[in-house]
Amino acid sequence: NRVSATDPSPEQVSNASACAGVEYTVQPAEETTFPASSFDALCVAQALHWFDLKRFYPEACRVLKPNGVIVAWGYDWFKVSPEFDEMFQQSVLGVIKPYWAPQNSLLWNGYRDVPFPFSRIEVPEFSIEVLWDYRQLLSYVQTWSATKRCVSSHGNHFFERAVAALAPFWRAPTSEKRSIRMPLHVLAGRYIGAQL
Repeated sequence: NRVSATDPSPEQVSNASACAGVEYTVQPAEETTFPASSFDALCVAQALHWFDLKRFYPEACRVLKPNGVIVAWGYDWFKVSPEFDEMFQQSVLGVIKPYWAPQNSLLWNGYRDVPFPFSRIEVPEFSIEVLWDYRQLLSYVQTWSATKRCVSSHGNHFFERAVAALAPFWRAPTSEKRSIRMPLHVLAGRYIGAQL
């Protein structure tokens, strides 16, 4: 019936789509203005690895109702085909690797090294699946912070070379849409009132 969506970035919140029943506010996850025991569920999308967990988990327990559910998820590398993925690793990922923030490694490791002090809930495998053409895929890659930092430091030449190198591995006209899969790493649990 009610969703409260937050982000510490005013720019991110200003880009949010209006949706009935959803209220957007600018505030950090580690310290919110919500009343205690006010939520049945707390969801963290593509963000847990950025949080100060020593501050976030007590805040999560404060705002969750008893037996409330907390779920955190994030996606990492997309999958197109083994051949395309291998060339993408060589021409893009290998080049931009030094430009990623270190927190991303927590997500890339499937959140296995992230403490999660809640009663675990087993979940099935999930993934994001989209139909994109070659241009859409490349536009997405250009939104990555590491791509932007690399271009800022060295110019766009590496990306132009990658576009040319990858095109034959698309194995279809570049205007043809292909299925792109992004596996999700999910942590789910229930707050049972234990003190953190």
